[in-house]
Amino acid sequence: QELSKEKLGKARIVPRFQELSKEKLGKARIVPRFQELSKEKFDEMVKQVKDTGANLVICQWGFDDEANHLLLQRELPAVRWVGGPEIELIAIATGGRIVPRFQELSKEKLGKAGIVRELTFGTTKDRMLVIEQCQNSRAVTIFIRGGNKMIIEEAKRSIHDALCVVR
Repeated sequence: QELSKEKLGKARIVPRFQELSKEKLGKARIVPRFQELSKEKFDEMVKQVKDTGANLVICQWGFDDEANHLLLQRELPAVRWVGGPEIELIAIATGGRIVPRFQELSKEKLGKAGIVRELTFGTTKDRMLVIEQCQNSRAVTIFIRGGNKMIIEEAKRSIHDALCVVR
């Protein structure tokens, strides 16, 4: 059975050929065609993102290494596996909208930020993404570090109490 772009699109297959086994595809000769169609679909999606004027992609569920490679080839850096609450806060701070499908992406839904950088700190080389000069600059992140969980929890309670007093 031959795969075509139409069948790939109608089946609403997310192009993740690494997760599919030869048994599921039926015949080994279909795999190269599926890989080719997947790459074409990724190229189309990346082009659509670039056409909106985006210069950074932030994704909640992530995408595979091939998609990440294609994004970097086209000079479109990406952050994957951003948690639900965090992606909502990023959308609020940047004035952007969370877009569930590529087809719904438009220039009006993009957020704006001046600087996006990654900080590395500590002896374990922990990393944190910092988004600065956002459209809605009232958003603030308080970063707490401590020797153990008890100290961190106590610091969180103290900050919470102080913020309640200020209100």
